[in-house]
Amino acid sequence: MTRYCAFFGSINVGGNRLSMADLRYAFEREEFANVETVVASGNVLFDYDDRPTEGLEELFAHMMADRFDIESFVAVRTKDEVRTAIDENPFADKGEDKRVHTHFLEGQPTKAQFEKLVADHEERGDEEKMALGRRCLFVDYVDGVARTRLTGDYITRRLKHRHTARNINSLRRILDKM
Repeated sequence: MTRYCAFFGSINVGGNRLSMADLRYAFEREEFANVETVVASGNVLFDYDDRPTEGLEELFAHMMADRFDIESFVAVRTKDEVRTAIDENPFADKGEDKRVHTHFLEGQPTKAQFEKLVADHEERGDEEKMALGRRCLFVDYVDGVARTRLTGDYITRRLKHRHTARNINSLRRILDKM
């Protein structure tokens, strides 16, 4: 069995309230093994026979809509992919752990899409630093997430991919539990 983490977007923010106990129960009803949640923002660890993550992402998005009436983007990554999301983040050891994020993307943006995001954002004069990874966008929110104009919608419009983000602190906790 492979160990995975499902990163749900839009859980326990913006009115989409869901208890982690209910989310765990939904996974268990779908016969996933060793289900565990980490932090109350929609991080679910589970074991399952090796399967392409895209199929799992679709299954979980459907499950959220069907059982909880919540539209949510879901990024599913293996333990190795979570480790890579930390190790390949060029800001992980330079910035503050709570301000350095990995945005898990639904697909791989083109170089041109990434360059447009960076160029458009630089014109605004903001301080964030960005780098592109494999189905990831790495961001150092130098002045903090609460003050940024580099919002989720802004990123989605330019990269043409939905995403959900976690900071380095959360990712290290998740990896430790995996």
